[in-house]
Parts: sequence; structure tokens; C-alpha cells
Amino acid sequence: MTKMKMFSVLTFILMLGVSVQTASAQNLNEVLKKHMNETVQLVKAAETADEKRSILNDSYENMLETVRVIEEKASLNEDETAQLALLKSEITDRSNQLNGLDGYEQISDEDLDDYSDYSQQSMEQANNRTITIGLTTALLIIIILLLL
Repeated sequence: MTKMKMFSVLTFILMLGVSVQTASAQNLNEVLKKHMNETVQLVKAAETADEKRSILNDSYENMLETVRVIEEKASLNEDETAQLALLKSEITDRSNQLNGLDGYEQISDEDLDDYSDYSQQSMEQANNRTITIGLTTALLIIIILLLL
């Protein structure tokens, strides 16, 4: 891990620790929104459709890996487990749509910028409805997303 990335992670953890009074769901939603926003910006800046598709696939895979680690490492109650499963399902659906899997038609190369916007809006709406997991789990998700 580069020194800059480590500094960013430590700074973020420190800032988050200072603002523990903020609701954990809001923190998690903000991290996921930021992650998707950065993904959209990278997609729009990419020069080729292959790069755009790769950026989106990497983003989805990072989020799915984060969910997998949380499922393995965190002590979740029944509601949190269900909410994490819903998030995982949303991410998997976006990935399947992008790649034309599981009955979806693949997103065309010329529609990738629009699809990244759609995916961001869809994930934000899902997050606003569903994610109310505990602070410890939220911190774990935040740290994992920053490290990927």
C-alpha cells in the first residue's frame, strides 16, 4: 500500500472516529455514494469502451468483495444480514446487466456513460431504502472499500 493511500485511510478513520455521533447508515450511504461517484467520473474520463466496462466491472467486484468480507468477518444480526444480502443482490444485478448475464442484454458500448449514471442513481436509491447496519460493520465496509 502506498504511503498516500495509507495516509488517506488513516485520515478517513480519524475523521470518522471524531464524528461517531453521525448515524452509521448515513456514513455507509455516503461512502457508497462517493465510491459510485468516483466510478462514474472514471468511466466518463475513459477513452475506450473496454476501459469503461473494465472500470465498472472492477467497481462492482470491489463492492461485492467488500460484502463477502463483511459476511465472513462481521457479527451481523438478522436484519443486517438481510440488508447486506439486498445490497449484494443490487450490485450483482448491475454487474449482470452490464455484462449481459442472467437473462439481461449486454449494455452497448455507446451506452456505458449513461449506464454508469443509471447505476449510480439506482445504488443511491437502494442505499437510502435499505442500509441501516451497525457502526462497526459500517466502519469495516468503509475501510475495505478504501483499501481496494
